[in-house]
Amino acid sequence: METGPTGYASAVSRWTFKISRRYQHVLDKTVPHIVSRWIGCLALMAIYAIRVYLVQGFYIITYGLGIYLLNLLMGFLSPQVDPETQDGPFLPTRQSDEFRPFVRRLPEFKFWYSIMKAFSIGFVMTFFNEFDVPVFWPILLFYWFTLFILTMKRQILHMIKYKYVPFSFGKQRYDEKKASSKESTDPPRD
Repeated sequence: METGPTGYASAVSRWTFKISRRYQHVLDKTVPHIVSRWIGCLALMAIYAIRVYLVQGFYIITYGLGIYLLNLLMGFLSPQVDPETQDGPFLPTRQSDEFRPFVRRLPEFKFWYSIMKAFSIGFVMTFFNEFDVPVFWPILLFYWFTLFILTMKRQILHMIKYKYVPFSFGKQRYDEKKASSKESTDPPRD
């Protein structure tokens, strides 16, 4: 093995590549476990909230996290291609139009991953007093709620205007047994 500066650099490069591959492998294995991932995310949020409550500080970091989460939420609720800027109809407007599934600007996994990274970074920042800027937190909370309400109002009006719902509950199923048994019990009509 080389002992010069390039030998150490290549060893560090190989080591970081190996670590990043293992990390990506773990992330890839979590993709199908949606509920478990979100439970872990809620646990991390709770740990962060308890830390901020016990320390009684770092409100500016929490406010920054709130603004970032609001930005992520808007990306999660928005379509990949905005109907306002696209030429022609994007979403079907009549029953006879072709069905096109809702494609998010920010997919669920990236939404979850970004939240996890943000809360992890915020949690680490709470251990450094340089980030504990003294602020009057009720004003930040009021301002965040105002931003949330105005942003969500605009997003909901956009959803209503272009007739899309950013949530799907799986494939629609029709139960033929119930429909056929109901028809047999109904009296015949003239």
